[in-house]
Amino acid sequence: MKINTRVLCIILSFIAIPVFAQKIPDSLSSKTPMTYEKVISAKVKSHQGMFVVHQQDENYYLEIPDSLLNRDILMVSRIAKSSIEGLNTRFASYAGDKINERVITFEKGPGNKIFMRGKTYSVLSNDSTENGMYRSVISSSVQSILAAFPVKAFNTRSPGTVIDITLLLNADNALFSFPAFYKKLRNIGAQQNDRSYIKSIRAYPTNVEIRVTKTFASLSDFGSSALSYELNSSLVLLPRVPMQVRYTDRRVGYFSTTFTDFDTNPQGVERKSIINRWRLEPKEADKEKYFKGELVEPKKQIIFYIDPATPKKWVPYLIQGVNDWQSAFEKAGFKRAIIAKEAPLNDSTWNLEDASHSAIVYKPSEEQNASGPHIHDPRSGEILESHINWYHNVMRLLQGWYMIQAGAIDPRAGKMTFDDQLMGELIRFVSSHEVGHTLGLAHNYGSSSTVPSEKLRDKKFVEAFGHTPSIMDYARFNYVAQPEDHINSKGIYPRIGDYDFWAIEWGYKLLKGKTALSEVPLLGKLTANKLTNNRLWFGPESNRDDPRSQSEDLGDNAMISSGYGIKNLKRILAKLPDWTKSDREGHEDLSTMYGHIISQFTRYMGHVTKNIGGVMATPKSSAQTGTVFQRNPASKQEEAMAFLDQQLFDTPKWLLRQDILDNIGQDPMTLIAKLQVPVINRLVSNFTINKLIVAEATDGQNSYKISDLFIDMNRSMFKELNSNSEIDVYRRNLQKVYINKLISLINPPAIVKGSVISDDIDQNDEIVQNDMTSVVKVELKKLNILLKQKSSVLTGLSKYHLDDLSERIEVSFNKNAAYQNRL
Repeated sequence: MKINTRVLCIILSFIAIPVFAQKIPDSLSSKTPMTYEKVISAKVKSHQGMFVVHQQDENYYLEIPDSLLNRDILMVSRIAKSSIEGLNTRFASYAGDKINERVITFEKGPGNKIFMRGKTYSVLSNDSTENGMYRSVISSSVQSILAAFPVKAFNTRSPGTVIDITLLLNADNALFSFPAFYKKLRNIGAQQNDRSYIKSIRAYPTNVEIRVTKTFASLSDFGSSALSYELNSSLVLLPRVPMQVRYTDRRVGYFSTTFTDFDTNPQGVERKSIINRWRLEPKEADKEKYFKGELVEPKKQIIFYIDPATPKKWVPYLIQGVNDWQSAFEKAGFKRAIIAKEAPLNDSTWNLEDASHSAIVYKPSEEQNASGPHIHDPRSGEILESHINWYHNVMRLLQGWYMIQAGAIDPRAGKMTFDDQLMGELIRFVSSHEVGHTLGLAHNYGSSSTVPSEKLRDKKFVEAFGHTPSIMDYARFNYVAQPEDHINSKGIYPRIGDYDFWAIEWGYKLLKGKTALSEVPLLGKLTANKLTNNRLWFGPESNRDDPRSQSEDLGDNAMISSGYGIKNLKRILAKLPDWTKSDREGHEDLSTMYGHIISQFTRYMGHVTKNIGGVMATPKSSAQTGTVFQRNPASKQEEAMAFLDQQLFDTPKWLLRQDILDNIGQDPMTLIAKLQVPVINRLVSNFTINKLIVAEATDGQNSYKISDLFIDMNRSMFKELNSNSEIDVYRRNLQKVYINKLISLINPPAIVKGSVISDDIDQNDEIVQNDMTSVVKVELKKLNILLKQKSSVLTGLSKYHLDDLSERIEVSFNKNAAYQNRL
């Protein structure tokens, strides 16, 4: 059958799929099917739907219409009810968690059998000519037979085939139960057959819902010896004609499905990616209006149901978090494209685990998180449904974030229990962010970097436009704003912004291109026009080099933004004992919130540190002007080093409030080390230094060079030596860390092969054979001279400390000489 999208061929999955053949009792093992009336007697209860489900006592039969043989069916398995004992494990499982997903088909086999095959879509070819790749790909892509069913009867009046699915559902297998890796991760043992059974099978027009109770042996060292779960498997009929695909563009952030294309390049193969999105189409009567630019309702809305278990006071905020996306879809030409509703109650035809329904699932969990996964058609990227996970304790995380990031500018944040309205507004933000993921949108970590840092204090600006152009950024709350700016909640919370409107328009607006390939130039032109607006820039979360793309950062200058953030942290720290005071015994809340302050300070240091050796990547089409990669300006890197010197390496003793430390049992030296060591490890590392060497080779004297880094580091690390000042314990520890890190660069540690330590020189050649070791050796020699000179001037612990550092350097050179002699 020819369709309007490219035909996807099928290849075996790289993940081994177990094959299950049922053991049939002798009385039922005849290869000759019985008459329909004998199998489906008057005693059998039948339910019409995609398949006809027949039940006789504890046996279940599926009647598969001939019209659905060889049709693609998406099978999604979830936990319907979790084991209480299972919640005590490190990797707890909750109601609504997906445990399995695969595409299957039913087909007639020899010997009166029905085969269930597994399918994956990872290779594309539609060139079916005699010399084309299609035949070759097909012949190399036999699909796995997952299960075989003897035919019980044929329905000749309404052509269909009856199979008995009872034994397969009752068996311990990965098709309708936990995969092996899932069991291992959660200490789930073998199935206990005497305590496992089929609970129900229900048929609906486009899906079948199978509910089983499974009891397993527990391999955990605590709790009971058994784990019982209720599992739900949804068989969802995929569209006969897949949705037209849309190819990815690195300038717009969407989740994607990737496959190998054998057709595009006649002399090779290409990896192609298509975005994941819902199928939004105008009704037939509205198509002309749509293409004239009028807003129309889609043929099928995106509907999210709110789990009935959700505390009632949060339901309106979760609903609003979904409905907030309606205005974004208007940019794509659709009104009321997405909506949230409360799940129906006392409706036997509706259940939360049904894969044809999307839902926000409430999970009574201690986990401080929320997530927005989705299920999509692997042939086209069409999103079919989503179960957003909203863990109860995400509110604890929100409270910590908001108190520490906004406590200086919002009086409502200064207590351990927020008012319902404030918490509801924060829940609304989380809801919107996770819904964005279910619409196909990836994180845009670069969005907040398009806002000038000083603008984050501009009341009129942030209340009108928000502190980041995308709710898909990890921008949290406006920690840059100062109390005197008098900014209200509109300028503090994230909300759906300019980039989100643009991304929805790009992904969901229907174009007049009849094929995905013909859409490419139309989308390219649209994108080129839009990206003249800097606020629509997309920065992926996976870029380790680009200082613009970071989690939890704000503004275009990390030094300015972090400086304001630290001012607010100092204000919050002063009030923290009062804010966390309670009649309860102990200081658990004080300890938790103080930990949030330390974490926030650590984020600021990380944001600044990424500027050193930073390389900015701005994806562009070949038709766009300008380069894709640019190095962070030397002036920005010098600014970052000055910031770290002032705020981190010059011991941040303001964090060490003794009245807090004494109550929570925190060791101040360990705390300071945890702040400083990660920054030194990144600055003085192969990763950073090699980038500086490349920058010098590329940009010459205009770059921030490796020699500049060490001048700044040495000046910062040993500033006491310039004034012959005594060195306190925090600075002594810092200097030891720095010297030891330098030594590790010229004396790389032995490489571990399995359980055997190896001194394989060849494997270390790449580390030592470049300018880095030359520069580090020179710096250590210069430092050693300085340390010896100052040791004769300083006294006490400072002198002992300098002598120790000098000895470490000299020992390292002896080791290095021995190492080089072996090269």
